[in-house]
Amino acid sequence: MHVQSGTRTQQAIFAEANSRAEGRCPVDIVIASDAHGAFVWGVLDRLLEEPSFILNAITASGFGAVESAVLAYGLALGDRRGARVALTNFWRRVSHASMSNTDRGSLLRSILDQSINIEQIRSEGCPMKLGVVATNACTDALTTFSGKELSIDAIVAAATVPFLFPPVEIDGDLYWGDGDIAELPAAESVETRRRLVVAGKPSPFTAPCPNRNDTGDRCAIKCTPVHTIFDSQHRTGAALFLRPWIDWGELTDMRDRGRQRAENWLAADLLGLDEAPGINCESLYI
Repeated sequence: MHVQSGTRTQQAIFAEANSRAEGRCPVDIVIASDAHGAFVWGVLDRLLEEPSFILNAITASGFGAVESAVLAYGLALGDRRGARVALTNFWRRVSHASMSNTDRGSLLRSILDQSINIEQIRSEGCPMKLGVVATNACTDALTTFSGKELSIDAIVAAATVPFLFPPVEIDGDLYWGDGDIAELPAAESVETRRRLVVAGKPSPFTAPCPNRNDTGDRCAIKCTPVHTIFDSQHRTGAALFLRPWIDWGELTDMRDRGRQRAENWLAADLLGLDEAPGINCESLYI
């Protein structure tokens, strides 16, 4: 098994540092479409073990949308332990079902039907807010499906590889995945003190700060710092449902690589800082 050693840290300029309240830090996660699914699994699995980590919401594109739905369902049924078990069971189904020659879109839908209850995730009582990002196949416009708009179709659409598989019809429009989440406007949450981007390669989250002063270098209010965890051995997540066989050992190796990267991020104690906005209204930790 490959173990990632060390981390590289790049931090923007900050003026303030305060201790986190009660040792717990609310975080929103953004999962990019280029992140390999099993790597994302490892990151999420390790973060769920961390008592100080409070997950407010996930916005996900690509195959990460499927994993996020499984995570939300697991949290609703059995808190953190339930979420970890749900993710493990989901990936076992993926590994087993990948031996089939069934149409990949139908296969993914079948696995989702076995892994989640969409009504549980859409319920206001669900402990985590989920948004899945899909691209309109005709206009290239991004759409985030959340709340009552969230559906199995929306999740499958977010995970559908453009041009390799047909788009999914939702309310008369056609959608598929691979949306660039960097184009989405920054989420506004008074509770969230961190935003964590999980990606396949070291590209910064480039959404412009909505509160930036047009004539100045700094934003008008204190921004939510943005952190990035990326896979140093980048492999496109689309390969998961293009290959006829997904070996369980290979999947768990990628999971462990994601766990190690999350461990490195947590070891840097980045949750313990309250930074003032930097020049670019973001901090980048990789």
